[in-house]
Amino acid sequence: MNISAKITDERVADVRCNDDSLIVDLMDGRTISVPLAWYPRLHGATADQRNHWKIAGGGYGIHWPEIDEDLSTEGLLRGAPAPKVA
Repeated sequence: MNISAKITDERVADVRCNDDSLIVDLMDGRTISVPLAWYPRLHGATADQRNHWKIAGGGYGIHWPEIDEDLSTEGLLRGAPAPKVA
């Protein structure tokens, strides 16, 4: 049996936010959309702060320097919200 594996590339291609969602495009063409409310620092940031992001972690992470937020594509794909602060 010939099984062809699909090649995935979970590196970040683009990032954007709207009023309700964080949207991340991956290099392999997939798009991840998660509730912005899952990430309180991003949710409380201004639009300009949200738009000022950098690719980090060899392409598998996103860093927002003005609000000191870091997310990984692995966590986004898992559907992992930010941990609750005690």
